[in-house]
Amino acid sequence: MRILIEEYQYDVSRLKKVLHGIDALENVEGRVSVHYVGYFYNTELEDCVFILPKVLLKDTPEGERVFGKYLPEDIVDPAKNKDMDSRDKDFLYKFAVWIYRAITVYKNDRNNDTSIVYHTKIAQVGKGRRRLSNTYLDILLQLLQFNRDNQNFFFFILKNLHSGYNRINWTRTIATTSAIVQDNSPIYLRPINKKRKINFDEELLVIFFSILNYIGDKYGFEKDINVQFDLITGKRFETYLKGYGKTRLLQIKYKYFSDKALELLNLCFSFFDEARQVFINTAKKEYLLVKNFYIVFEAIIDELIGDTPLPDGMDKKQEDGKIVDHLYTAKSLIENDHSNTYYIGDSKYYKMGHELGKESVYKQYTYARNVIQWNLDIFSDGREPESDVRLRDNVTEGYNIIPNFFISAKMDETFDYGNDGIEKTDRSKNKHRKMHFENRLFDRDTLLLFHYDVNFLFVLSLYARDNASQKVKWKTKVRDKFRDEIRGWLQDDYDFYALKSVGNPLAGEEFINEHFKELQGKLFRPYADRDIYTLALEKPKAGSTADDNAYRLLSEFFIIEPITLGENPKENLDTKVVDYQAAHPYEPVPEDWLPEYHVERYLANHFVLGMYHDREHWDWITGKNDKGSQIYNVRLGKSRDGAMSESRIRAMKPKFAILYEGGHEAENKYHVFRIHDMARMNEARMRQADYPMNNGGPHGDYLIFRFDDEVSIGQFDINALITRFRLDHPDYIYGSPIYPTGEDLLKYKL
Repeated sequence: MRILIEEYQYDVSRLKKVLHGIDALENVEGRVSVHYVGYFYNTELEDCVFILPKVLLKDTPEGERVFGKYLPEDIVDPAKNKDMDSRDKDFLYKFAVWIYRAITVYKNDRNNDTSIVYHTKIAQVGKGRRRLSNTYLDILLQLLQFNRDNQNFFFFILKNLHSGYNRINWTRTIATTSAIVQDNSPIYLRPINKKRKINFDEELLVIFFSILNYIGDKYGFEKDINVQFDLITGKRFETYLKGYGKTRLLQIKYKYFSDKALELLNLCFSFFDEARQVFINTAKKEYLLVKNFYIVFEAIIDELIGDTPLPDGMDKKQEDGKIVDHLYTAKSLIENDHSNTYYIGDSKYYKMGHELGKESVYKQYTYARNVIQWNLDIFSDGREPESDVRLRDNVTEGYNIIPNFFISAKMDETFDYGNDGIEKTDRSKNKHRKMHFENRLFDRDTLLLFHYDVNFLFVLSLYARDNASQKVKWKTKVRDKFRDEIRGWLQDDYDFYALKSVGNPLAGEEFINEHFKELQGKLFRPYADRDIYTLALEKPKAGSTADDNAYRLLSEFFIIEPITLGENPKENLDTKVVDYQAAHPYEPVPEDWLPEYHVERYLANHFVLGMYHDREHWDWITGKNDKGSQIYNVRLGKSRDGAMSESRIRAMKPKFAILYEGGHEAENKYHVFRIHDMARMNEARMRQADYPMNNGGPHGDYLIFRFDDEVSIGQFDINALITRFRLDHPDYIYGSPIYPTGEDLLKYKL
């Protein structure tokens, strides 16, 4: 067996014989590197040459080394390297099997680019010239080939083994047991069967099929076992691997005389010995090679992590020509129950410990921008994505976080194929961030990038086994780990809060719109309850103070609670809102205590002069609604009595609302509130807000004014103002709101 490492530059003068049979061109300095992974049979050496992935290489102060300790030239022929650790040699033998299986699985998948695979093969068992090879792969392939080619041989042995089995031994039955006579005929209740003797043909088959069962479970080869023997498995088979297998085969070897039986025994012995010379035909070349092994590594990771096909009709080749390696949808980082987001990955097939280049990082940011635009285009075309991913929130104009990550191959230092972990890379930088504005996590131009290392041996073996259930199980585990790890990283850099309006939620939306500039990029709505928002504030760096302006601003109108990403804050927030509303019921404030505003300062501003129907309506206005806020409704629409267009009302920007009870306007009793903001509410939402039904209930759309505290503006003859307005506007409908200016109002001051 010979070993080459992909892309390593060898001195061609030392490797002419090893490179025989494969195209390799030397450079002007007399060095050569092979850009393939796989194996080929070298007819000049009469040995198999393995080209192993460059992931085995590690940069050291002395240069590139295999496992960080062996010069690649020194392990070209491991058998002759007396200084090489036996554990390392054993690893290389078995590693070749996984490479073979992975390339085979890749080659058989029609969705892959098979043009990079070069493959031809020769008969694996024959009587030609001696092939000086003791590769583990050779032995496994020959065992599998023998099983495929000799089914008739197995069935012939089995037929002879079972002939006469379970027949009654009448001599012993009559001599040793009693009979019952019935109708002059003896009946024996306990007949004695013929005893079977140990059959060495059967034992050899048991050992052979136990080997097939083992390599099928371990490497994913098809077992194709058509017999019902009790096979040697588990701990018992491990004793055969550790030496008992060779011992037992030597003990029963003298029992066999046929060529087939001896051939089978020698194959089994070779499996346990691994150093047994195997005879095969070497008249033709054989090879299984793949060029650009990074493409195979991408296919491995995509099979084990990504979505196929890609979500929402996306293509791997994006419109700007860039090709994304992996893309899938999963639960968002903020919460677990409602929203999904896209996860974007890129495979990096490097030598051990290789650092990322700036170009790779920049390209990964570009992938994310393209995916964001794809999602926006779906909604702009009036469609809904099948994945239910909506990256942009229309109220906050914030963007959901898109986890963007690299996955690099890393060798487990203990050669453990079972280590299924995927960890933060130990390179100098394991996360990156690009942004246009500071402290705007939910911004389209804030892009996060994380870097992970995966155990190359585990993903190689999992892919090579091609077991669907095992792959699905690991995919679920890794996706959960990505989400949890990235959440942890984010919580190291940001403080996250959940918030909910203490009043009407639509008024909360208006508050956010009013303060959009201060809140841009800091808010997002990820929850099923669309009245709950998430606030993200970057933690202060050393020597700086936290930017709490947004927090301070929102705390005036929202209940704000710190959260851990992934938890649902709804129950806690709802309780806090109810408690707040119970502690702040509306109570009429004595006139002398009301803050006083002078109309003379608001001559150009508009006021809303509106009517409420009765006490029930008044209670609804002053807090007996589903949100416990002080609100007042006016009709919208062209065809409704007393209605006005929303744009016209908003253009007036009324500062105060003067409310009187219908039928009592002549008493000049009224309440004045300062208007905080306004929002649109449809009929269904009005019903949900517990609007009184005794006046026919809500119909159509309304504009809702949300109030601050009640205030005083002095004494005015409201009845005279209404009467004058009715005379000047013959089409005025009683009870409709009037929008006088401060200058109009002063004319009726008492």
